[in-house]
Amino acid sequence: MEIIPLGDSALIVRVRDRFEDAPEETLDQVLRTLHRLRDAAVPGVIDLAPAYTSVAVFFHPSAVAKVTGVAHDVFGSLAADIRAAVAARGQPGRMKRSASRGIEVPVCYDPEFAPDLDDVARRAGISATEVVNLHSTAEYRVACIGFVPGFPFLAGLPKKLATPRRETPRKEIPSGSVGIGGAQTGIYPLRSPGGWNLIGRTPLKLFDPTRNPPALLQAGDRVRFRSITREEFESFNALTR
Repeated sequence: MEIIPLGDSALIVRVRDRFEDAPEETLDQVLRTLHRLRDAAVPGVIDLAPAYTSVAVFFHPSAVAKVTGVAHDVFGSLAADIRAAVAARGQPGRMKRSASRGIEVPVCYDPEFAPDLDDVARRAGISATEVVNLHSTAEYRVACIGFVPGFPFLAGLPKKLATPRRETPRKEIPSGSVGIGGAQTGIYPLRSPGGWNLIGRTPLKLFDPTRNPPALLQAGDRVRFRSITREEFESFNALTR
């Protein structure tokens, strides 16, 4: 485990060097680290953010210094507390439940919602129908949330569907758009710019500030896409208006 500074009020706890070598094991280790740090409630820490191979720890330097009495080396004293928390026995049952939550996401692959579907198919050397079948039958895991609030980076995309990001990003992508960027797939929860290849859209609301938590998906969740018709998409939207 490596702990490095991230500015003057955050640090990175890196548990693995590479995600691609062992994605499941790496994500499990990141989540275990996250939960042990949460359980430890280290004084001065105000937020934790998991990523592919690490957990970012945000803290109040003055609060850490006040608790530890070590104003000249806030980073060193906080790093020592973090190492002790990660090395301690956590609550594996709680981590396991969080990591194994399964969520089905309905997706309409209608051409109106999938402007890049044919490009993905052409690059893969298969038909658009085969792209939809491959994309909607795989199981994915949320590696982390980022970019915009609630955006899930999903590992598990079939290798055949890996497609480089667009050379020219779009200035505006509708919320719910499902895209492929490199070896990942993801869902745009909010209207925003983006450079991923759009192959469908979900009627689900992935981010809602009135919910608790606001993001529908969390790191560690297992996700499956279910292909729906345009009529089903419209019906779902009508029910949620």
